Amino acid sequence: MGSKRLSKLAMLNAGVPCIAGYQGSAQDDTTLHAEAERIGYPLMIKASAGGGGRGMRLVHQREQLLEHLRTARSEAQNAFGSDELILEQALIEPRHVEIQLFGDTQGNLIYLGERDCSIQRRHQKVIEEAPCPVMTPELRQAMGEAALKAGRAVNYVVPAPWNSCSTVTAGSISWK
Repeated sequence: MGSKRLSKLAMLNAGVPCIAGYQGSAQDDTTLHAEAERIGYPLMIKASAGGGGRGMRLVHQREQLLEHLRTARSEAQNAFGSDELILEQALIEPRHVEIQLFGDTQGNLIYLGERDCSIQRRHQKVIEEAPCPVMTPELRQAMGEAALKAGRAVNYVVPAPWNSCSTVTAGSISWK
């Protein structure tokens, strides 16, 4: 799952809830601009390859889009050897929660628990807290079942975290 674009397509095909966005192969400015308008602002531009916040830009207004596309492409190309991008609806002040999966070669797959990785600096985890302090049993089950769908879609057979973002609003938690 080294390509965010292909990974997201696989997750959507598996029925895993995903943040609204664009993960198509057309990468020209005209297409990305049209998709940004469809998604709405604010939105995130992300390098399809790599991680660590490189090639990632938060766009608040359409007037910023082309400049941020150029910057994100250049940074992604220099850091990862690929200028392929995806666009996603921006989640402002999300909780970054990971569900731990474990699978074996016999087709068994379970989720073991979650950890909150929301305390970050420059898109890098600083502290991981387990269990997640705002998790409810119902949300844990829903996220765990979504993580299992994700794991089955890519045939996980080792311990691996499944990433999710959630937002806390008016005393309730929503996740994607």
